[in-house]
Amino acid sequence: MSFYEFLYDLTHVVVLLGIVSSAMLVVRMKDLVSAAIALAAASLLLSLEFYILQAPDVAIAEAAVGAGLTTVIIVFAIRGTTRREK
Repeated sequence: MSFYEFLYDLTHVVVLLGIVSSAMLVVRMKDLVSAAIALAAASLLLSLEFYILQAPDVAIAEAAVGAGLTTVIIVFAIRGTTRREK
């Protein structure tokens, strides 16, 4: 195994661990805006993984729709609601 193969495998593991970690943060966070930002981070890491797997068209679509548009829609939906807890 060459150094570049090791670095490639290490990059995969780090990105996948980041995806799992940010997904766990989404589930555990109480603040909805913070959860939306963590979901955007998971989507960006997922688009990075698609790019590493040599699917740049899927990576661009995931970054634009998953991280960009979906996050904006979720944040606007959160802004339109009110909190009932004190």
